Amino acid sequence: MSSRTRTRAVKTGASVHTVRIPRQRGRRRSDPFVVVVPERPSLTREALGFLGRALWSSRASLAPTGFALLALVVTALLHVLGWWSGLVLTPLAVTSVVWLGIVQRRRPAQGSALAWRIALAVFATLSGAWLALAAGFGPFAGPLGLVWLLILIAAQTAWLIVRRTH
Repeated sequence: MSSRTRTRAVKTGASVHTVRIPRQRGRRRSDPFVVVVPERPSLTREALGFLGRALWSSRASLAPTGFALLALVVTALLHVLGWWSGLVLTPLAVTSVVWLGIVQRRRPAQGSALAWRIALAVFATLSGAWLALAAGFGPFAGPLGLVWLLILIAAQTAWLIVRRTH
């Protein structure tokens, strides 16, 4: 291969770009230029990029999953910091029942509106109870991991149904 067609390459790490500096031809006064050519990404990087783009494009529909994962991490941290954090979160489980009583008294509902209110109150009570128990005993103690998974499935399903109808 002729030295005129060969490029000088600087080899670097796998994830770093390769810089190729072509040999200057023609005028001697012309400024040298640098062409930056990225390395071919690995299959793992391609797969992670595809997964990241798919999650980012559907981030609004996956909101309950994100909140469930956040709740799992927060309760694990609260459990590590102190078992008594579960006692602090216990009133959270009761607030949804109080909310249902107040709302039903101020604006009485019947039919499907009442059913949605009751379902929301039951779901919030179950979630609050899980938060308190998971902070006190650990997020995977006993059946709490299964309860977390069932709450996640129910929340994600309800979220997708409600978002499609409105």
